[in-house]
Amino acid sequence: MIQGFGRWQQAIAANDASRLRILLHLREGNISRIKEIEAIRDIRPQVNLFEGIRVTWVLWMPFGVKAGVKAGGNDLQVPPRGCRHSPPSPILNRLIMTSDYVAARKSSSLDHGFEPPISPTNLQAPRNNSLATKVTSILSASYADSEIRDALALLDAQNLENNAETRRQLRLDVQKEVIESNGDIIREFGHVAEQLKRIGLTIASLNQGCEEMKRHISAAHREITPVLEEASELVKQKNQVEAKQQLLKAFNTHFIMSDNDIAILTSTAEPVNDRFFTVLARGKKIQTDCEILLGTETQRLGFEIMEQTSKNLNGAFQKLYRWIQREFKSLNLENPQINSSIRRALRVLAERPSLFQSCLDFFAEAREHVLSDAFYTALTGAPVGGEEESSVKPIELVAHDPLRYVGDMLAWTHSATVSEREALEVLFISEGDEIAKGIQAGRDSEPWNRISDEDDGVSDFDGLKALNELVDRDVTGVARVLRQRIGQVVQSHEETIMAYKIANLLNFYRITFSKLLGDGSVLLESLTTLEESALRQFRSLMRDHVASLQGDRQVVPQNLGPPDFLQVGLKQLTAIMKTYDTSFASVDAREAGFLPILTESFDPFMKRAEYLTKDLETPARAIFAINCLLAARSVLAPFEFTKERLNDMQDSIEEYATTLIEYQYSFLRNNSALQPILQALAPLSDSKEDLLSIPSLETFQPDALTLASQALDDFLPSALIDAMENLNLLQSSRLAREVTEVAAEKFCDDFEKIEEKLVEVDEVLREQDEEHTSLRKFFPRTSGEIRVLLS
Repeated sequence: MIQGFGRWQQAIAANDASRLRILLHLREGNISRIKEIEAIRDIRPQVNLFEGIRVTWVLWMPFGVKAGVKAGGNDLQVPPRGCRHSPPSPILNRLIMTSDYVAARKSSSLDHGFEPPISPTNLQAPRNNSLATKVTSILSASYADSEIRDALALLDAQNLENNAETRRQLRLDVQKEVIESNGDIIREFGHVAEQLKRIGLTIASLNQGCEEMKRHISAAHREITPVLEEASELVKQKNQVEAKQQLLKAFNTHFIMSDNDIAILTSTAEPVNDRFFTVLARGKKIQTDCEILLGTETQRLGFEIMEQTSKNLNGAFQKLYRWIQREFKSLNLENPQINSSIRRALRVLAERPSLFQSCLDFFAEAREHVLSDAFYTALTGAPVGGEEESSVKPIELVAHDPLRYVGDMLAWTHSATVSEREALEVLFISEGDEIAKGIQAGRDSEPWNRISDEDDGVSDFDGLKALNELVDRDVTGVARVLRQRIGQVVQSHEETIMAYKIANLLNFYRITFSKLLGDGSVLLESLTTLEESALRQFRSLMRDHVASLQGDRQVVPQNLGPPDFLQVGLKQLTAIMKTYDTSFASVDAREAGFLPILTESFDPFMKRAEYLTKDLETPARAIFAINCLLAARSVLAPFEFTKERLNDMQDSIEEYATTLIEYQYSFLRNNSALQPILQALAPLSDSKEDLLSIPSLETFQPDALTLASQALDDFLPSALIDAMENLNLLQSSRLAREVTEVAAEKFCDDFEKIEEKLVEVDEVLREQDEEHTSLRKFFPRTSGEIRVLLS
């Protein structure tokens, strides 16, 4: 091929430069140069096959052949051998045909011994048009066409020499190769067909063997089917028997109690321990699950099991009831701390409300006796058994002091109640929910008891209420002794203050026990009765004391101070209020609660003092009343629960103070000689006629005014001292000063009115007669001077 390319270069050198430029443009794919395309006409068709191959190589160069044009000639670089390409394509066939055509044309021309004309238009036009068409077709092919690249690659892979014979036989050789390849494929497919025939024979043989095996299996199946059916039936029966055995075993395990379990539940020789409670719980579960058996068609089994289980459970609860009673008997009742086993037994026994209540009644009765004996021992120091205990100090040793005696008895009762409550609180508070559930379960299992409870108004179990009731029952015996002893103390002492102190002490403990045991307890009722009895005794003693005062002749002291009986009454009231001040009631409740005490211990004395004022004159009456009220106010003021009564007393003091103000005001008017003048001016108005009539009045004559002015001047220097002397018996100097100041202010206001009238009269008279003598000349004092002298 290199030699062929050499010849190709020699042929190009023989042509003109325009041919070279056209080929270069064809190689580069530049089709925009029309002049070079038109120059194709000048290219002579006397080219050999190698020149056709030249065009093919030129078009092939953009896909792998590198070409270069040097200054002295044209060189082509052929792609290396061994390059992989695609099989021949229609484009490659077209190129081969183009090469054959060019070679044939040149050969024909050479055989005839002449060159084709170059310039004549009539001869070159068809040739040029045919060649231009072929070149255009070649140029229109895409350089990226993979078929062209594959065709050139196959051509290069043939390793052919570039000669005329090879070019002529190229197509035939290619076709021959294709035919040979097809023959090889047919031969190979022949071998495949033979193999398929052998496989078909093998498959047919296998199918025949399978059919034979099927016939043998069908025959065996027909023979074995009865045996399999019989075996299946036997297996099914076996499974049913096993299921029934398991069911029977499970039923016996769940619903049937063993003799050992029954002995644990009902036999008194067996202890009450965890095993007992476990078996008891299982028995209750069996009884509950028997309801399922009763829902079946055959109820006989359910009835029998339930009857036997109920019998065993009843025996178990009876055993538990007797065991709890024995434990209560051996329980340390001085310190009744119920252990865990008894608490658990009580929780379980709560499912039988009647037995549970019987246990509580037994416990309460035992505790009542023990606490009563302990209280008797605390009172007398002698135990019930007769053995003396030197460590115990009898409460009766302080019986000479009623208040301490009653207080010690109540304190012991309170201590015993608190201890009792703390001992039982673990059962009814921490485990009250469990007991409530047990009692509810017992009511559900005993419908007849539930109906009776509903008729009696019994509600759900309340642990706190049950605890309070049990503690109250425990101290019932103590409450009886306490009521008897305190009642004797109240009735045997006739001191008013002592009776009230006992009543207040009982009130204090009544409130305390109401918080501890709640309302409605026996102990609380006893304390309420004792408190009422002490208050009745107090009121009775107060009435007797007031009645004795009414029988005695009482006189007002010379200093108009509080009388002796009032001072004694206020002293008693002070002691009563100090005692009442220690109560737990709120301020409003204490004030309302103390009003009856004031009515009995305070109002009778004040009414008696008020009765004494009827024989007194003014101002002694008001001074005596104010002194009594001030003494009472000083006693009531330190206590918050007497505010309402203090307000009433303050109103009374102000009322009496108003009376003293009027007295002092009258004193100032009468002793200052202003009374006649004020009486003369009272009916007159500010009209001119009334003003003109004033000089004609007797009190406004010059001599009368001169005497009045002289009397006023004599009175003013000592007026305030004289007025204060009138109230020297009033025990509140501040109140006396205030009363006098108010009266002096009113006196100054009256003097200002007189002064204004005199000035107006002088002005009116001066308008009529300028030489008229002024009334102010005879009465020269001014209101400012009066205020200074009375300040």
